[in-house]
Amino acid sequence: MNTRSMDDSLAAELRGFGPWGLLALLGIIAGTLFFGSLSALLIVWWAWRSHTPWRELGFRRPKRWRRTVIVALLIGVAFKLLMKALVMPLLGAPALNLRYQYLAGNPLALPFALYVVIFAGLGEEMVYRGYLFERLGKLLGTGAGARATTVVLTTALFALAHLSDQGIAGAEQATMTGLAFGVAYAVTENLVPVIAAHAAFDLTAVALIYWRLESAVAHAVFR
Repeated sequence: MNTRSMDDSLAAELRGFGPWGLLALLGIIAGTLFFGSLSALLIVWWAWRSHTPWRELGFRRPKRWRRTVIVALLIGVAFKLLMKALVMPLLGAPALNLRYQYLAGNPLALPFALYVVIFAGLGEEMVYRGYLFERLGKLLGTGAGARATTVVLTTALFALAHLSDQGIAGAEQATMTGLAFGVAYAVTENLVPVIAAHAAFDLTAVALIYWRLESAVAHAVFR
């Protein structure tokens, strides 16, 4: 077998659901347990070796780049404020995210935190929306029912991934955000605005903690 044939054979294996395809799938999901950027790098490798076009992973050029990104950023900020002020209090979540209180008023911790939320968000969207939607689309189909199932399954995995790090409240929030980002991606099939909204959501969360505004926002509606 020549090199070209071996390359095509491996690409087909990675695109399928045999041993190599399942190994890649499990490795990418496992990568999110350690660091979102790790899974993003694994997906880059998978896309390259499987000859998967980036369009199939949701990387499509928006017709209006600037408008799309700006609107997505604003939605991400508004979504975080809505979650903090209304949704999470209704779910009984604490006003403060205790896991990340070391960021409050701590400029030394801020650069790494910003790096983590931006690139972890990128990795999470590439995994839970781009990659898993592509994989489940091949397995379940792309009809309305299949897409709804994909949104539910990816949201469940997304919530579970946040449970060990952020507890029940973090998993509840991830459920809400996973549903929102999942539906948005299912409708648009474009990962760019979803990544922008996710980044804005996480950056707003960091800003609220850093400037000690969490409690004020959490009690803005329910005193």
